[in-house]
Amino acid sequence: MAFLADTLARVKPSPTIAISAMAAELKAAGKDIIALSAGEPDFDTPDNIKAAAKAAIDAGKTKYTAPDGMPELKQAICAKFKRENGIDYTPAQVSVGTGAKQVLYNALIATLNPGDEVVIPAPYWVSYPDMVLLGGGTPVIVEARPENSFKLAPEQLEAAITPRTKWLIFNSPSNPSGAGYSKDQLKGLTEVLMRHPQVWLMTDDIYEHVSYPPFEFCTPVEVEPGLIDRTLTVNGVSKAYAMTGWRIGYGAGPVELIAAMRKVQSQSTSNPCSISQWAAVEALNGPQDYIAVSRAAFQRRRDLVVSMLNQANGLQCQTPEGAFYVYPSIKDCIGKATPGGTVIADDEVFCTELLEAEGVAAVFGAAFGLSPNFRVSYATSDALLEQACQRIQRFCGSLR
Repeated sequence: MAFLADTLARVKPSPTIAISAMAAELKAAGKDIIALSAGEPDFDTPDNIKAAAKAAIDAGKTKYTAPDGMPELKQAICAKFKRENGIDYTPAQVSVGTGAKQVLYNALIATLNPGDEVVIPAPYWVSYPDMVLLGGGTPVIVEARPENSFKLAPEQLEAAITPRTKWLIFNSPSNPSGAGYSKDQLKGLTEVLMRHPQVWLMTDDIYEHVSYPPFEFCTPVEVEPGLIDRTLTVNGVSKAYAMTGWRIGYGAGPVELIAAMRKVQSQSTSNPCSISQWAAVEALNGPQDYIAVSRAAFQRRRDLVVSMLNQANGLQCQTPEGAFYVYPSIKDCIGKATPGGTVIADDEVFCTELLEAEGVAAVFGAAFGLSPNFRVSYATSDALLEQACQRIQRFCGSLR
């Protein structure tokens, strides 16, 4: 359509949202569907957070706030960074958005010029490359291979950097692989960045609290404080506190960057929902008991899913350090055929046939930039996960 912007031709709709919508439609039509495609906790938001939101409504705290977050929430975010990460930020260095996604997007829109390159390790969250394209930049995809546990090696980062590189987007624990970088692994990457002062670091820490012992989460600025003046540290309340629908994310970085992001947000959405902001204040400042409870449940589910998928013919599934996803390989299924004669040519065909044959919705690996794999979200009940994994085993067993 000639009326539409040329930029849109470079951008794809989100595959994860599309597959979740397809699963919902099939379910509404009466099909027996188990959706393992969505990336959100199945737990309810903790009661103390809901109570804080209700209190805010009753107190009439329903007006506009500052465009990028109210002072009380920015103070709570600064306290969180100090308490949990040992990083000192001031409220002037904090931006609050309608989800962490908006914070990432604002930063890219505020900084990218045509020709600027952004290094993105694959497998990646589906939105990273398209946000770069919308900002006029060029995504530079570097494959973090399964033999390195889906982690970017320092020599790969070094090779990807050019004089045009503006950002590295870094996600640990990762969506979709669940890969979490140790302090030593982070040190190798930060040493490369210290040699390239023109490269800024955008670190997506949204799964910080969904990480499993013995792995210990740390964010790059903890490992290399020398990067603080060119790092945007992004986080949010959605995954840690089961608050996906509340839409509150935040980032902290240099004052000049935050001011530029504020300008973008002030002319687009303006402030996030005031009630959600007050709920996020309680999430960050209130009791943190929920985190340990949910983490234990997710770890139990991870172990169940990894064990059962590794018993499926043709699948190899690594044990991730965090998030609530696994990213099994289907390379030994490629070239086989379903009972109906469809050849498994790639991971998209695999996921389509799995949905049609067994009613299990998962996301194909090409959507995340690394094949032949598929992503399974285990953010649902143990009973449904066991049933879904049995269906996947049956589907894989039917391939010839």
